[in-house]
Amino acid sequence: MKILTGNDLATGDVIWWTGSGWSRHVEESADVGEKGDEIAQTEAAARRVNGPYIIDASRDEAGIRPAHIKDRIRALGPTVRLDLSLKPADPTVGTWVI
Repeated sequence: MKILTGNDLATGDVIWWTGSGWSRHVEESADVGEKGDEIAQTEAAARRVNGPYIIDASRDEAGIRPAHIKDRIRALGPTVRLDLSLKPADPTVGTWVI
């Protein structure tokens, strides 16, 4: 199975091609087969997705599972607890550097 992924241009979120549009849920992915490159080019040219690429995946009783660990992490979310992640800078505090 081949599925198409990329990032949403407005939010940066990981998105997955559904066959008729984009979703933030990997389980809604459609098998793009041999048309993956064509779909990726069309969607990127229309500025609906940033950096689309095709990945190998499999479907089992648990749903769609990307073959590569990088894409599994992209599908399932952060690998650290959110309370341990960096906090955004507070723009109300004097001067700060990004």
